[in-house]
Amino acid sequence: MTLEFDLFWSFRSPYSYLATPRLAALQEEYDVKINVRPVYPIAVRIKGFFKQVNPLWPPYLLKDTVRIAEMEGLPYAWPSPDPIVMDIKSGEVPEDQPYISRLTRLGVAAAEKGRGMPFLYEVSQIIFGGVKGWNEGTHLQEAAARAGLDLAELDALIEKDPDHYEKTIAENEAAQKEGGHWGVPLMVFEGEPFFGQDRISHLIWRMEQKGLKKRS
Repeated sequence: MTLEFDLFWSFRSPYSYLATPRLAALQEEYDVKINVRPVYPIAVRIKGFFKQVNPLWPPYLLKDTVRIAEMEGLPYAWPSPDPIVMDIKSGEVPEDQPYISRLTRLGVAAAEKGRGMPFLYEVSQIIFGGVKGWNEGTHLQEAAARAGLDLAELDALIEKDPDHYEKTIAENEAAQKEGGHWGVPLMVFEGEPFFGQDRISHLIWRMEQKGLKKRS
């Protein structure tokens, strides 16, 4: 029996990026289905988040993610441009978010096409992998193609019915809370939450208890 789990994931989360190669390898190695459920970043979901956060957290996050990327042998740089439009000094996040809105909707569209994990992998590689101007030229188009998708087709689907994609994102965010955590990456298996890129081994351990097998 193929086991499955929900993956709540954000295009602005460095930890989501750092987890993705291991999650993709997990899906390839084991008989498991990953239900990709993109959500908006915490900066969008929780208004005023960066006005309230402990000032020690952002610099620690940068040091920690650089360290993990080095350990995992992954290219890593803070996105240029940042998927979230915000005033770093004030922590103000405007309502209009062109980059993250498009990316998150594209993630939903890719998941509905059955290519969620490849899309997350390829797009996060250009966002966090040091590609400046990842939103310009053909970077996204080529990333989508590597994931087996047509970017123009995805954009057309979203333009035709944007409310559907926003509704799905809202449903994902509600399911994320129901799953027991607010952060990403969050894996939820049979109602049990596993939060963070450092909980993938725990997830595998639990699924093996439930009969997880390697692909033959």
